[in-house]
Amino acid sequence: MADRPDDLRRAWRLELFLDHLAVERGLSERTVSAYRGDVVRFVTFARDAGVAGPREVDGGDLREFTYALKDEGLAANTIRRAQSALRTYFGFLLDEGDLDVDPTERLESPRTGRRLPDVLDPDEIERMLAALDDTKDTWARDRAILEVLYGSGLRVSELTDLPVRSVDLDEQMLLVFGKGSRERLVPLGGAARRALEVYLGRVRPALDRGSSGGKVFLNARGTPLSRMSVWTIVKEAAERAGITKNVSPHTLRHSFATHLLEGGADLTVVQELLGHADISTTQIYTHVDREYLREVHRSFHPRS
Repeated sequence: MADRPDDLRRAWRLELFLDHLAVERGLSERTVSAYRGDVVRFVTFARDAGVAGPREVDGGDLREFTYALKDEGLAANTIRRAQSALRTYFGFLLDEGDLDVDPTERLESPRTGRRLPDVLDPDEIERMLAALDDTKDTWARDRAILEVLYGSGLRVSELTDLPVRSVDLDEQMLLVFGKGSRERLVPLGGAARRALEVYLGRVRPALDRGSSGGKVFLNARGTPLSRMSVWTIVKEAAERAGITKNVSPHTLRHSFATHLLEGGADLTVVQELLGHADISTTQIYTHVDREYLREVHRSFHPRS
């Protein structure tokens, strides 16, 4: 929302909505601030997806926004609060006559229990990589994106924010800026390093026209790639590969963690690689099936 904030506020009627909450509904300053944060977050997301104003929003945009919040690891209660703010916002626009249809009408709230995303097996990862269209100018970029998401377990926001200066191909490491401005070092696997080397050496220089902000992954206009664009790249690769699971960038992150744990990695190491402040979050994301747990128990416990 950094570009022309006054135009944005007018197009999305944000100030009128906030005045309505404070003056007509008499909500507290703290509550109004929470509503503002949730609605502004959605507006930013929608604009990144090319939505110009509230009349263009449909149920699909709202579902993708919910998926994005889930992929950021937000709790179900936090997502439900954001959805409640959007229902109030679009209800206000309906009452004002700015909309004829409420796009939140069929929006489903997440359950309070956290449902684990699908996990891809290594063969499915290979199929996605092979399915990328190598006739496209951005093929090397898209391959690097998939390799880094799966090979290093980055969040989609960490991938789009990754600066070139944070990539050390010689040491095969990334310096990642995660939630709460926490830094962590994440290793690059051989496949991810090779893919990044090709992209950075051959493709990115042609894309960079001076508006890259120093970011690694750029779009055809030479500006930083949006999270929504990464979502599209991942989903299209999964569809081309014939994968019917619900695949998103977070699916690759979850697969990264699950495969590490299945391979014998220590939970605290996986916690560090994922950038989780609380190991209980890692325990949820690195879920493995019961048969694997039984196999480990049979193999290593003296009285199994």
